[in-house]
Amino acid sequence: MRLLSGLFLSYRFFIAILIVVVALFMGFVWPIAFILGQLLLALTGGILLLEIFVLFIKKAPITGGRKLTNPMSLGDDNKVSIHLESQYPFAVSVSVYENAPKQLQLRDLSFRDQFSSGDHKEFHYTVRPTERGVYEFYDLFVYASTLLHFAQRKIVVSAREKVATYPSIIQMKQYELKVFAKTAMSGIKKIRRLGHNNEFEQIKNYVQGDEIRTINWKATSRRNELMVNQYQDERAQHVYSIIDKSRSMRMPFDELTLLDYAINSTLAFSNICLRKGDRAGLMTFSDKLGSKLPAERSARQLQRIMELLYKQQTRFLEGNFEMLYQGVRNHIKGRSLIMLYTNIESEYALKRILPLLRRINQLHVLMVIFFENTEVAKAAEMEPEYVRDIYFKTFAEKYGMDKKRIAFELRKSGIQTVLTTPEKLSVDTINKYLELKARGVI
Repeated sequence: MRLLSGLFLSYRFFIAILIVVVALFMGFVWPIAFILGQLLLALTGGILLLEIFVLFIKKAPITGGRKLTNPMSLGDDNKVSIHLESQYPFAVSVSVYENAPKQLQLRDLSFRDQFSSGDHKEFHYTVRPTERGVYEFYDLFVYASTLLHFAQRKIVVSAREKVATYPSIIQMKQYELKVFAKTAMSGIKKIRRLGHNNEFEQIKNYVQGDEIRTINWKATSRRNELMVNQYQDERAQHVYSIIDKSRSMRMPFDELTLLDYAINSTLAFSNICLRKGDRAGLMTFSDKLGSKLPAERSARQLQRIMELLYKQQTRFLEGNFEMLYQGVRNHIKGRSLIMLYTNIESEYALKRILPLLRRINQLHVLMVIFFENTEVAKAAEMEPEYVRDIYFKTFAEKYGMDKKRIAFELRKSGIQTVLTTPEKLSVDTINKYLELKARGVI
């Protein structure tokens, strides 16, 4: 029960009062009980007043704040730390209640611990934001008590702040490490360079694993040791990521939409392109053209891409591929690699847009990236128990085959194709880009 500002009485105090009341009533049949009840009442009141005095003796007895990553990464586990320090000259029990942003729906996030005099402690938890935008964290509520815990003091620790959630910076750094690591890492393929369409860089000593065809025999005869030519990838090629924002990209998977997965993948992929020396650009569309960012390789380009991706939202309309074709012709000059993130659900939808995709592929190197439905794939593998399960399994198998036929038709038309699941989107997209670079397609 609350009496004063910041003061709360615990259930232990009311249990003690109940014992006193029982002792006083027993005094009618047992006089000594009345005397014991009065002593207990005085003792209980004295302890309560002493606790109130020592709890409120300091103006700011608990200080601290919150540490978190700013900005947070969409779809990743972001670490949050609460650090508190006790200014009390004695030990206290502390309950900490976190006021997390409403988007996270964390309504019972609390911590409990014992603080000794001048003690400093940290409490950790992780949050996984599933929406881009601003997340507002509120003040921390700390309840301190001591002795018999008859009373608690509510202490408000000022920790209000707003944090933006951007496309996954964590994933971007992880894939950068995997691509440029000297040792092989899971997911990213170390693709051998095919042919010599790349630029000559230097002559170096032969080491085991170098391509034998690159041996420079003239340099070898002069140095009396094997020397090889080293090549570097052709640089400054234009690479555009085009994201479909139509209603087909609204489909959810693991609390994120397909649009969110495409946005996270675009950021990671654009970073790899820029690190490889290429020029990265961006375009979005739905029923009409959206944002446009010309391909560049300046120091600020990745930040521009991140800011642009942060603002994108799904439009609940059909994608206008005629408008996309006109936008590509008007805004993308020179032959470029175009990474088109979309979601083709049926062969009928493919027939409607395939002529336009072929036209774009004649002007540029087009890579269409679309999604498998993992839930349908699981249904196709289940063992049916009832007749309805047989129908459901048959439909799921047909849906899976339709996706594979769509990919086959795209490849037959000379269009580079990636059919992948949302969780493997970034890996498969980067691997395909590295493969095209190695083959000299772009």
